[in-house]
Amino acid sequence: MNRILARYWIESAFPLDQAAEVLAGEQSSGTFVRVPGETDELRAKSGARVEQISQLDAVAAPSLPGAGVPKGLTGAPVYQRAEILVSWPIESMGPSLPNLMATVAGNLFELKQFSGLKLLNLELPDDFRNAYPGPQFGVAGTRKLAQVEELPLIGTIIKPSVGMTPAETAAMTAQLVEGGIDFIKDDELQSDGPHCPFVDRVAAVMDVINGHAQKTGKKVMFAFNLTGEVDEMRRRHDAVLNAGGTCVMVSVNSAGLPGVTSLRRHSQLPIHAHRNGWGMFDRSPAIGMSYLAYQKFWRVAGVDHIHVNGLRNKFCESDESVIASARECLTPMFGPSGPGYEIMPVFSSGQTAQQAADTYRLLGSMDLIFACGGGIMGHPGGIGAGVAAIRAAWEAAVGR
Repeated sequence: MNRILARYWIESAFPLDQAAEVLAGEQSSGTFVRVPGETDELRAKSGARVEQISQLDAVAAPSLPGAGVPKGLTGAPVYQRAEILVSWPIESMGPSLPNLMATVAGNLFELKQFSGLKLLNLELPDDFRNAYPGPQFGVAGTRKLAQVEELPLIGTIIKPSVGMTPAETAAMTAQLVEGGIDFIKDDELQSDGPHCPFVDRVAAVMDVINGHAQKTGKKVMFAFNLTGEVDEMRRRHDAVLNAGGTCVMVSVNSAGLPGVTSLRRHSQLPIHAHRNGWGMFDRSPAIGMSYLAYQKFWRVAGVDHIHVNGLRNKFCESDESVIASARECLTPMFGPSGPGYEIMPVFSSGQTAQQAADTYRLLGSMDLIFACGGGIMGHPGGIGAGVAAIRAAWEAAVGR
């Protein structure tokens, strides 16, 4: 296959084939009116194609405001729903992630022909695998660096999210590493604030982690949040690398595809992707992008871990959605030959020992990071007891 395939859910008062053709034309060679340069030959070579339309149900009211109805319509409009499959020739844009985003998730959301439109999934040709290096460490490389062979990486988030100094962050890190934690991350709100400068935080925390590694032989993985401008992220990455750190974190929606790609090409460390802001893509069933499509952009860009929420989480996402997202991260993207860009899903957002058994039962894998903030920090027996409780829950879940 040398075409990009995108599956959408649509809702429209227009005939479904007409609405689908408008989408295909708007996102490739066409516009609202036929222009002289848009020849049949050009359309055949460069235009998008509607490959499939699968009609679903219909509703009496539009899901989104601003939708149009066909001219001359008499009576109340009926809004038909369907799944459609649209394809583009790779030659029209080349293997470019920013231009892929503009094509499959660009102006189409604003078209009056649609009262609902959501990108459900993507299939990409090997051109993208050839153009982008993808994850550098993935599941196996992360396990090797963290020295965790079987169980999930038991992790946590520094809490309170902001307000602590580098010394206070290091003191909390000391309690965590002594308690047996595998993975620690900055909160996404903590990057380089005046109260906790990035370079000072890295130095203080890595002094603790390196000292613990010298005593025990195990170096805990700490994902430092380096989110910022591209040059800042590179400098911050180098500060972590030079201090002996083994992971960096980036808020992918803030840094953007070019920022994350640039970081990946520079990085010598695993990239932990935080998806904060994700709700604006998926909370509405009538517009946006599903996680199945979303995570593929970041895997190609080169992240090694990415958040998927968690079971019975503190947000609005269902357990079914969480597990489907995590499974997709572990599913190869491309064909059978070559790397499949599998990455490690990160379970978080209100996770405690109570979710361990169900997470393992539903996912069927231990290849994940299980990050508990309050579930460890808020344990009545203290931080060490919180780590021990999570680890015991996972050992029981997998029958150890």
